[in-house]
Amino acid sequence: MDRIPILLDTDPGSDIDDALALAYLLREPRCELIGVTTVTGDVAKRAAIVEIICGAFGREDVPIHCGASDTLAGGPGQPRVPQYDAIAHLPHRMDRPQNTAVDYLRETIRSRPGEITLLSIGPFTNLAILFALDPEIPKLLKGLISMGGCFDRPGCEWNALCDPYATVATIMRSARQTWVGLDVTMQCQMAPEEVRAKFAKPPLDVLLLMAERWFQDANKITFHDPLAAAVIFHPELCRYSDGLVVARMTEDGLRTEFTPGMGGHRIATEVDVAPFFEEYFGVF
Repeated sequence: MDRIPILLDTDPGSDIDDALALAYLLREPRCELIGVTTVTGDVAKRAAIVEIICGAFGREDVPIHCGASDTLAGGPGQPRVPQYDAIAHLPHRMDRPQNTAVDYLRETIRSRPGEITLLSIGPFTNLAILFALDPEIPKLLKGLISMGGCFDRPGCEWNALCDPYATVATIMRSARQTWVGLDVTMQCQMAPEEVRAKFAKPPLDVLLLMAERWFQDANKITFHDPLAAAVIFHPELCRYSDGLVVARMTEDGLRTEFTPGMGGHRIATEVDVAPFFEEYFGVF
């Protein structure tokens, strides 16, 4: 079985779906999870969440690095990490060095040129800094997969909106990029009672603690990030269109737009929901 080397850039602790995606990667047999970097707000708490989940799955070997906490230039950012409180009683450390993520990503990608897929499921701050410091990095990746953007409905998606100038900068420098956008991921939802039934046993019970905190403010979970993770190994879960993605600032805020045809970008346009959930829960 050929394994796919993955670097994960993520912002767990705000929405629940980052944690669900990480758990999937830890159990997907074809995933070689090389390392995890955190981005936006209290990156130390976000790194602690990653550590706790990795520990619950018996993967204390996964390197974890803190990235950028502030936005590049404006944007709402994401200072709070409410789901950390739900698992703060579990063993973890809070003394990781700050701002090591970009150097770690750069060194790791350069050590394995053409091999690594970078999965981005948080705001694009780390990626924008990485690509600005080392413009060759996008060409050294095997693939760049992002949960971000919104291409077939009004409005904008949070990862793109959180640090809009980082989103614009990342797209401008990414020669090839696959987008799993909000318009597709919104179809993959699960009600609280089904979540509780499926996540009741270890090691998923650590995710249920976070989910219960999420349910204090929401009545369902949308599997945005897990879908972006799953299509790395099972691209047939979605249909796609090739073309060009651009992000631009308007009077109403950031907009992500897609033009089919020439260009190095690809967007997911449809998803097979039932097969996706079969794949997600099948790895556990």
